[in-house]
Amino acid sequence: MELFTPDFGLVFWMFVAFAILFVILYKWGWPAIMKGVESRADLIDKGVEYARDAKEQLDNANAQAEKLLAETRSRQADMLREADRMKTQIIDEAREAARREASKVMDSAKMSIEQERKEARQQLRDEVSALALDIATKVVRGQMADDKAQAKLVDSLLNEIENQN
Repeated sequence: MELFTPDFGLVFWMFVAFAILFVILYKWGWPAIMKGVESRADLIDKGVEYARDAKEQLDNANAQAEKLLAETRSRQADMLREADRMKTQIIDEAREAARREASKVMDSAKMSIEQERKEARQQLRDEVSALALDIATKVVRGQMADDKAQAKLVDSLLNEIENQN
């Protein structure tokens, strides 16, 4: 039973030892522990603040990225519209140039055809005239061989001249 009923001296010395330990811990241990806990709490608070700042910066960066992306898309759309307008303009200019060139070629071809037609007519006239002269020469020689035919031809030519006047 002695274990369950401690002696007064043992309790006294246990109390003294506990009080000395309590004073030592209170004077030096407790401030060190509290300092460590406060340091840890400050570190956690700084980490939370850093995380908030990082989240805020990330949100700002995302907003700026979205803004830049929207601006880039707008510029891209403007560039595509401008390129389409330029393409249409170039095609229209090329069509107009081709139309003018075709018109020039057609006018030149018409003039060339007309010139060749005139030359062909003139050549035909020249050939017909030469042929008519050859025929007339042969006819006149055939008719001039006879004196009566010569007189008759002269008379008919004189009558024609008189009728024209």
